[in-house]
Amino acid sequence: MMGPIFDTHAHYGSRQFDPDRDALLDGLPGRGVAGIIDCGTDLDTSERCRALAHSRPWIWAAAGIHPESLIEEDSSTTVRFGGDWRAELAALRPLFEDERVVAVGEIGLDHHWPVPRDEQLALFEAQIHLALELDKPVIVHDRQAHEPTYALLRRYRPRGVLHCYSGSAEDALALAEQGFYFGFGGAVTFKGAKRAVKAVQALPADRILLETDCPYMAPEPLRGQRCDSGMIAHTAAFIAEVRGVSPEELLIQTDANARQLFRLP
Repeated sequence: MMGPIFDTHAHYGSRQFDPDRDALLDGLPGRGVAGIIDCGTDLDTSERCRALAHSRPWIWAAAGIHPESLIEEDSSTTVRFGGDWRAELAALRPLFEDERVVAVGEIGLDHHWPVPRDEQLALFEAQIHLALELDKPVIVHDRQAHEPTYALLRRYRPRGVLHCYSGSAEDALALAEQGFYFGFGGAVTFKGAKRAVKAVQALPADRILLETDCPYMAPEPLRGQRCDSGMIAHTAAFIAEVRGVSPEELLIQTDANARQLFRLP
């Protein structure tokens, strides 16, 4: 099975790709990969995403501040800005003048890690405001924080995608009605992913996106390996079977969905 594979959520700046990044990326088109959105998590990684997007015409960048960056010891949020995310967001803003930077992300809420909840909520809200001002979609991280995440999305109604969707089918359908998209990666193939499977079954075809979150969350039967965009072939085969369509049909549809959301050719 070959593309068009569009990976709407990757992190190729990860140290796990340092030994062979260029060789790996150069080999992806031959494995069917037609597009990638590489996502930043702070200013430093967002700048690397932008540079990567200029290295190959089928890669685009997203820039944003991830909630975990508020507490990570090696994030630019901590190292360069001393936790002052407002100053970092001001420094990040000029990146969006580059046409290769097509989304605000990865942003959102994380109630799994001990990130101060008031601060991460204020950061998320500020970045939604930025996306609305710039007319860019948001790429949303939601980990164990469904209710406050959905509340902000309903309130402000940005364009965008819920990355690695893990909520209910009912919530997915409600957010889809206001135009939101839903990203599904390797985790949907795991045995415990029953809620995600129900959402995949329920959603309209034009609201589904494929992703990796690479180097993390390789799909079955490759679970535990370093993930890359070519592995979406396995995720697509699984979702296609769940939805009763061919893998090729699913890949064509999700490629079109990605280009619609991010306004790409």
